[in-house]
Amino acid sequence: MTDLTNRQFLLAKRPVGAATRDTFTYQQVPVGQPAEGQVLVKNEYLSLDPAMRGWMNEGKSYIPPVALGEVMRALGVGKVIASQHPDFKVGDYVNGALGVQDYFLGAPRGFYTVDPTLVPLPVYLSALGMTGMTAYFALLEVGAPKTGDTVVISGAAGAVGSIAGQIAKLKGCRVVGIAGGQEKCAYLTDELGFDGAIDYKNEDVIAGLKRECPNGVDVFFDNVGGDILDAVLSRLNVKARVVICGAISQYNNKEAVKGPANYLSLLVNRARMEGFVVMDYADRYAAAGQEMAGWLAKGQVKSKEDIVDGLETFPETLMKLFNSANFGKLVLKV
Repeated sequence: MTDLTNRQFLLAKRPVGAATRDTFTYQQVPVGQPAEGQVLVKNEYLSLDPAMRGWMNEGKSYIPPVALGEVMRALGVGKVIASQHPDFKVGDYVNGALGVQDYFLGAPRGFYTVDPTLVPLPVYLSALGMTGMTAYFALLEVGAPKTGDTVVISGAAGAVGSIAGQIAKLKGCRVVGIAGGQEKCAYLTDELGFDGAIDYKNEDVIAGLKRECPNGVDVFFDNVGGDILDAVLSRLNVKARVVICGAISQYNNKEAVKGPANYLSLLVNRARMEGFVVMDYADRYAAAGQEMAGWLAKGQVKSKEDIVDGLETFPETLMKLFNSANFGKLVLKV
């Protein structure tokens, strides 16, 4: 096993604006053997997430940034091929922060085993992974939807938004998704059972909100920020909840982030806007995962993965997230 080669993408510089191939150093190094307390994992699928853009930035955040010269952080699933750790044996499939590389060698901090016979491995990065946990806890804990509420979701055809919308439907809400393009909007209403869709690329969002949410908005699950956040703020009901899950429209800004101009709507409507980080709920992942697995098994929640083949495509594939070219959860097949 000593003749294995590990292709790796390392963070070479802190990007201003979009991350490109120049942001990373690509290298090939020999694969070592695990020491005491370590595992060697052959990575099979990597999760590509908007949060990765934030992890490249210097400064205070919910976790430390990726250090320059370090393998780019990424969650993934893979197979243990050598182990010096009592909790993991050769042949186990694991989920964890494997990094953008062919092989992970190190201590399996936060890793857990997954069963590829229950669902395909990529689902452990979508509905049954951090994506699903984000949708579940951000909607149910922060959004706190009640039966009959109108729930609006931006980035609704994306990984988190599509699952959050389906959970809101299960909770008896009227669900309206904002997405880009006819195909994505049709998918929301025809496949996922959303009550309405607004195509921000081809129609005025405020006009769409008036059409689809004639009684206002009780919960806004925001993955996008910017102008779409402003548009929805203008339609809030009294005591509405705005969940700030992400702001993908702003992550590659070279200038200051565009804040909400309509924030006084929060005052007038006694509404609240609250940020969300999924790691706060780590002690409840197992129970939520079981509930999600039940919904998947019954067909009440559908999971869509957009799988791109080839580790070498990583910088370009990551950019699909930011120009809305992905359809469902973006996964890189190593």
